[in-house]
Amino acid sequence: MKPQRITVLGSTGSIGTSTLDVIARHPGRFEVFALSAARQVDLLLEQCARLRPAFAVMADAGAARRLAERLEAERLPTRVLEGPDALERIAAHEQVDVVMAAIVGAAGLAPCLAAARAGKRLLLANKEALVVGGDFFLDAVRAGGARLLPIDSEHSAIFQSLPEDPASWDEQVDKIILTASGGPFRTWEPARLREVTPQQACAHPNWVMGRKISVDSATMMNKALEVIEAHYLFGLPPERLDVVIHPQSVIHSMVQYRDTSVVAQLGTPDMRVPIAYGLAWPQRIASGAQALDFSRLADMSFEALDSRGHRERFPGLQLAWECLRAQPGSTAVLNAANEVAVAAFLDERIRFDQIHSVNLATLSAVQVSKPQDLTDLLALDARARAQAEESIACLT
Repeated sequence: MKPQRITVLGSTGSIGTSTLDVIARHPGRFEVFALSAARQVDLLLEQCARLRPAFAVMADAGAARRLAERLEAERLPTRVLEGPDALERIAAHEQVDVVMAAIVGAAGLAPCLAAARAGKRLLLANKEALVVGGDFFLDAVRAGGARLLPIDSEHSAIFQSLPEDPASWDEQVDKIILTASGGPFRTWEPARLREVTPQQACAHPNWVMGRKISVDSATMMNKALEVIEAHYLFGLPPERLDVVIHPQSVIHSMVQYRDTSVVAQLGTPDMRVPIAYGLAWPQRIASGAQALDFSRLADMSFEALDSRGHRERFPGLQLAWECLRAQPGSTAVLNAANEVAVAAFLDERIRFDQIHSVNLATLSAVQVSKPQDLTDLLALDARARAQAEESIACLT
């Protein structure tokens, strides 16, 4: 069997490194064609030395120059490119079969669109492609004949629990239930959240993730973005999307059917499981993750959002349903505001509990009209970011 050629966008992040780990377990099945990173020269150099991709792309021009010099010094054949256009090039390249989209933030939207339009198998770990792109992104997927497979553990679990025929989803499915761990502050009194430090917010109890997504998990804004993503991925209206807190992160999400049956996907909290599923779909391959040991598994528990003060503790979660019912483009504003607010918190410019304040203020201030193309989306994203910075300035 001819190896599948893979481009990994964001290869030095947690999803990217996990993807390369799975690929390395199946050397005859997959072949790395291109890798990308923002600024991590040392790690990308090590990946290029080990995997020898045709291309390596760096977002930062200075980092690209340093990488090229070191690759040349070590006589490695990988060609270095730089900038957004290069990301689109390696995502849509005619020799590429599969694209892992793991660039955090709206910066990943353009290469995702390029891969979709080129008809690739697109493994979507970048929430923002759908949260920002919405129907515009899905139109590109349909027009290009791409195959879109979710990599988020929750959305992969839902996909695995749905009927094979998407045409039957609306008729057979009552609702989708996304699970959430509740993050590190699930039991904190809401008043204490003003004391949270970046180090505390990045210490997730179950998952090993990057700093931005760890903060999103701590605020449960990640779950808000996942609700939005689920709406676009699976075509169900907001009122048929639900969230339940499941601290153990064993059940990754569930589908409740019209007959009240519930189908769930279980597994260890290891992103290599959904990555392996996306790479090999519709087959299954070894992921490297440990199997669940039911003889040692602690009791599983669930908490409703209306219990234990969770709505006060995680006020940003409700914004998902509000934005889905608002003017198209509102979800893009929410995403941009949240990226800016989280960055400000990590830089210790605002408090943890002020992330939600920035998001609310930005949503209230930015006028939204339905984006018609990528230029409109990027302009809306830029306006939202500028407004979020203004909101932050008012807090500091």
